[in-house]
Amino acid sequence: MKYNPSNNFFKRVVSLFFALLLSLTVYSQEGESKNETGLDKFVEYFTFYPNKDKVAKDSTLYLSKIITAPIISYSPETSLGFGVGAKYLFKFKGSGDETRTSNMPVSMLYTLNNQFFIYSGFEIFTNQEEWVISGNLSFQNYPKYYYGIGTDTPESNEEIYDTYQFLIEPILLKRAFARYLFLGGGVRYNKIYKTKVEENGLLDTTRPTGYDGSTSTGIELAVLYDSRDNILNASKGWYFELTRGFYNTSMGGTHDFDLTRFDLRHYFKVSASNNDVIALQAVGHFANGDVPLSELALLGNEQIMRGYLEGRFIEENLLAAQIEYRKTFKDSRFGLVGFIGAGDVFNKTTDLNIGDLKLNYGVGLRFMLDKKEKLNIRFDYGAGKETDGNFYVNIAEAY
Repeated sequence: MKYNPSNNFFKRVVSLFFALLLSLTVYSQEGESKNETGLDKFVEYFTFYPNKDKVAKDSTLYLSKIITAPIISYSPETSLGFGVGAKYLFKFKGSGDETRTSNMPVSMLYTLNNQFFIYSGFEIFTNQEEWVISGNLSFQNYPKYYYGIGTDTPESNEEIYDTYQFLIEPILLKRAFARYLFLGGGVRYNKIYKTKVEENGLLDTTRPTGYDGSTSTGIELAVLYDSRDNILNASKGWYFELTRGFYNTSMGGTHDFDLTRFDLRHYFKVSASNNDVIALQAVGHFANGDVPLSELALLGNEQIMRGYLEGRFIEENLLAAQIEYRKTFKDSRFGLVGFIGAGDVFNKTTDLNIGDLKLNYGVGLRFMLDKKEKLNIRFDYGAGKETDGNFYVNIAEAY
């Protein structure tokens, strides 16, 4: 079942969402004289401190916390989603202010498109940030859109296929040469199974490599540079992640290919007189060899090229970039953003034409759920050159 933003049910949920924000804001204002807002009390109710007793005896320890909360999200690929999330924030014993807070989130979500997700994207810093452990873990049943492979597939091709995915990708990195530079590697295992395609549909008739399932097993080399001042919502610093993966049937996979990905971000404050931030991002995905369908680059999602359905355009390679202005208001939990971006998928470098780039743009509303960790609830609307536009509701910034 596919929901449209004009759907009355969606409108009611959005109205409820904003009514909740308004009520929490009013409640917060009423409690400010006591130095603890109503929303702070609400968040505190769902927060647990696993080492509270130890911190009471040793003030040098970091007070770890597990923040749990109900989740509501919306994207065009999933429709409305409901679930629960937990975020474990901690530091190892012996870590001080020079070590950033480690972040281990876990989300469990069920959507009105009969999808379910269990996901964690973690980043763990050891003492004095000598080592970083990062990666992804997910298990999901995710019906996906398919329009064909290429940069100019018609919208009339649209079909949906059902699939299960199990992904695990741990990466271990060691600080080297510079304060924020880390080198290392890891493994990646991505299994696609129980795939159901439409009989005599586009997938069934064209049968691209791995259309009915695949297993990618490989070794990754990784470079990370991360000088962000805040992992969840940065206001300054750089982030650069580069991975180079080699996948082979000799390691238990079903296809032989290699995959290179990068994610480059930069954040800076607009002025010393306010807390407004400009955030820039560029991403790339380059695959080569016998690449299965599940490892092709997807243009569009709730993070980059917002407005385009995830998988509206797919190919072996992708380049995309975006810029976002993040406006904050003094003594308020609310904020506004505006963003523009451009990108495209392509098979060969010679196929990439600047004049044919797909464009996107949009605006968003922010509500700060946790002031200390700068954790926002975000509501975005994105549109583009070849899309009518889509809404997104989620927790934390897009990047």
